[in-house]
Amino acid sequence: MLIVSGAKKDFGWETNTMSDAKKVLRVVGMILLGVFVFAVGIPIILTAAGVTLGILKVLFFIAVLLIKLAVVVAVGYLILVGIRALLR
Repeated sequence: MLIVSGAKKDFGWETNTMSDAKKVLRVVGMILLGVFVFAVGIPIILTAAGVTLGILKVLFFIAVLLIKLAVVVAVGYLILVGIRALLR
């Protein structure tokens, strides 16, 4: 701390620590509130609007099916490339 002509000047080192902590806690609180809204509020709103979760199950099933198909195609391609390399 520096005292110049009777006035204390700490250049914001000591007073900003608690306000920074309060700002960080405020941001963390907002993030947690947003996560809560997405985890709890969105399904309630969708159910109230008449959208069932069956649509989400179908989309999930299609996504898993596409991933399985991509793995089968990739393995087939690797086998094909391996055979071609052996024939050269």
